[in-house]
Amino acid sequence: MGFFQKLKEKLGRTQNHLVHEFRRVISRSSKFSADDAEELEALLLSADFGMAMTRRIIEATRKAYESKGKGNFDTIKVAAETVEEALDQGEKSLLMDREGLTVVSMVGVNGTGKTTTCAKLAKRLNKEGRKVGLAACDTFRAAAIDQLKIWSDRLEVPLTSGSYGADPAAVAHDAVASALAKNMDYLFIDTAGRLHTKHNLMQELEKVHRVMGKKLEGAPHETLLVLDATTGMNALNQAREFNKSVPLSGLVITKLDGTSKAGMVVAIQNELQIPVKYIGIGEQADDLQPFDAQEFSHALFGLES
Repeated sequence: MGFFQKLKEKLGRTQNHLVHEFRRVISRSSKFSADDAEELEALLLSADFGMAMTRRIIEATRKAYESKGKGNFDTIKVAAETVEEALDQGEKSLLMDREGLTVVSMVGVNGTGKTTTCAKLAKRLNKEGRKVGLAACDTFRAAAIDQLKIWSDRLEVPLTSGSYGADPAAVAHDAVASALAKNMDYLFIDTAGRLHTKHNLMQELEKVHRVMGKKLEGAPHETLLVLDATTGMNALNQAREFNKSVPLSGLVITKLDGTSKAGMVVAIQNELQIPVKYIGIGEQADDLQPFDAQEFSHALFGLES
């Protein structure tokens, strides 16, 4: 099964209710009424599209009604195209045109899958012939260091780590120095999970980034926020706060296979204009794939790619 078909299947919890109810509302009258708009609003908000994106989809539907009339357009296709337009912005591929080392910092709250995402991206680039390194900068959890060590051994890529409780900024500094000495192409920094509401922890993350920047100009060159799709619109709050402390270059959305609120992907992109770079729909390495706006929007509304 190709990734698109797997994506359609995994988004089924969002898709089934969304498509059925959307068509039910649109098919019942010859005109697009205020009641229709209100029902669609409730439907889209329940799937966590957010108010701004919800209004955008409703307005596109209204215009299609007025210009083409009922029965002369596919309302689901209109919605999918509106979502695709919102998502198809920004640089969605990982930075690859730099000369020398590219440092990628993975940030986010606890439990989103940062460590596993680091490993999966390292594996992908390693298979492409890139020299990749990992850095265990989550020094607050001994298990996080051990987990990345297992991945490092499995992938046969170098790992820089410190002891439990070590200064994460010092580990990051040593990791950049080691990666430069070994002429690596990429270094993935696995940072500690932290609540976006904890000011002191966000300051510590800023320090980690400052230290890397002093060792290598521009580092980190990518800062990817890893978000758990099952948290719904709380992920938007996380994105807002992390972006204030460490400007984000992209998003990685994990656990899309376990949510009925996949609209949060669209809401975040629409408000913050931070491109989604990768999405995850399972535990296997191949279940993390580069983001494709058309594939995602079509899968979300049950259309063929």
